[in-house]
Amino acid sequence: MGRAALVTGASSGLGEEFARLFANDGVDLILVARRRERLESLADALRAPGKVSVQVIAADLGVPGDVERVIREVQAHGAEIEFLVNNAGLGNVGPFAGSALGTQLMMVDVNIRALVRLTHAFLPAMLQRRRGRVLNIGSTAGLQPGPFGAVYYASKAFVNSFTEALAHELKGTGVTATVSLPGATATEFASVAGSGESRLFRSGVMTSAEVARDAYRAMLHGKAFVVHGWKNKVLGFSVRLGPRSVVRAISAAMNKTGS
Repeated sequence: MGRAALVTGASSGLGEEFARLFANDGVDLILVARRRERLESLADALRAPGKVSVQVIAADLGVPGDVERVIREVQAHGAEIEFLVNNAGLGNVGPFAGSALGTQLMMVDVNIRALVRLTHAFLPAMLQRRRGRVLNIGSTAGLQPGPFGAVYYASKAFVNSFTEALAHELKGTGVTATVSLPGATATEFASVAGSGESRLFRSGVMTSAEVARDAYRAMLHGKAFVVHGWKNKVLGFSVRLGPRSVVRAISAAMNKTGS
């Protein structure tokens, strides 16, 4: 395996779409997710045309030991990671005080800790080669506080800020960092997070294919920041101008489930 893309959260949704985009462009793949059967099925489909090599690593990025194992296995493959897509993420909806602490800490581990660790592991080699692309999946959620989704929103604020800062540090190196800011997107994420019936998701969503194509193009062009869809662009602009008390109230209303 030569130049390759490492995609986390690749068993469904955006991760699966990113994998297909790379394969269509003839880029070898290392796919990471918890569900081995789903990964193997996708890998078989991507290998079928005979254009790319696909490796599968089943791992839970909420477990620090699994993150370190992913790094070791990628290095053992001898792959040159030219593209790193930190797509894996978790969400949860509900009052923070009544939530399970383990769930909240798992979000921090997957959304922040694993992303930082993987970026730190593979970025130095990109810089040495003066060639590479990092794509981190942030969110429009990270543009404002999110009552009833406090840790998730805060974790995505970290991803947004971290990636933009990294993009600036990388200027002139031949390596770029891009943060993708989707809004509500039709993936398994909402059902897992318990937000599928929230007003946010009932107000209209983009497809994972639409978001992935847009983010993929932004990454290839080395853009630091991309917000997907005109509704999300309007949201991003409005939260910067609105009074913070109003922004919080709207966010809270959108995160509540039911009528």
